[in-house]
Amino acid sequence: MLAVHLESGHVRLRKVPLPRVSEGFARIRLLAAGICSTDLELQRGYYGFSGTPGHEFVGEVVAVSGTNGDESKWIGKRVVGEINLACGHCEWCRRGLGRHCPTRTVLGIVQHPGAFREFLTLPVRNLHRVPASISTEEAVFVEPVAAACEILDQVKIPKGERVAVLGDGKLGLLVSQVLQARGARVHLFGRHQNKMRLVEPAGVTTEIVPKKLPTAAWPFVVDATGSAAGLSAAISMCIPRGTVIMKSTVHGLVAIDTAPAIVNEITLVGSRCGRFEAALPLLASGKVRVRELISGEFTLDRAPEAFAHAAKKGVLKVLLRPA
Repeated sequence: MLAVHLESGHVRLRKVPLPRVSEGFARIRLLAAGICSTDLELQRGYYGFSGTPGHEFVGEVVAVSGTNGDESKWIGKRVVGEINLACGHCEWCRRGLGRHCPTRTVLGIVQHPGAFREFLTLPVRNLHRVPASISTEEAVFVEPVAAACEILDQVKIPKGERVAVLGDGKLGLLVSQVLQARGARVHLFGRHQNKMRLVEPAGVTTEIVPKKLPTAAWPFVVDATGSAAGLSAAISMCIPRGTVIMKSTVHGLVAIDTAPAIVNEITLVGSRCGRFEAALPLLASGKVRVRELISGEFTLDRAPEAFAHAAKKGVLKVLLRPA
């Protein structure tokens, strides 16, 4: 089968064997996958990654092993999948937080080949069926929408509370819609009015980043800039005893002056993956709109071209499909 291989900043194509189906796993035929900012950071050297990337995907189950006769529940079904492959037995897994399992691998990121290939494998327990009301293109966004929903599992944001979101990239646009849908009053700061217009129908207030950002003005600030400077900006915008949610993954060290965070007693919250159960209803209901975030589609055999396009300024989600 065809697979994308990422190494030393280069995107290449390889023919690799069909993945075998281990006990409790499913083999999934790729229908569509999305290139996200993390994939681009992996290309730049994040995690020292080498292998097949990709963790935002929709596929069709074609084989299942060791599910005690439940194969018929899955074969032929469209699915999305939780990206963390946890042990299922440790304290974190027992608490329902397998995404923090110390021995986990991560689809397309840590020691498990990703979704940018014609067939992939995941544990059956990681799978979620995609309802008919969600198109394949929309379902690609389940994983990043779940990451946006994770904020609400970590931080209690009262209804009607003001939240500033920094960054009008893919994640910033999704975070803005999710928080607005859950009752917050979101103010999105970005650099591209054409992108921010996509979330205005959801009720999000938008503003081009001013030369001087407001200081100590927001009780909650989400850094989704994807830049090293974003965290410092978020801290300066946050009121004393407010909360900054860190959503950016940046290759390399981020230098910040910690004094404002300490003096103003600001809470910093790292936020990563989230529960798919929270994301699926938001997509099915149309409260989070994602079709407008698709900037292009490429077949898998054009992956190098797709990555180059995804890295261009102003481009949002780029999809990969089997040839």
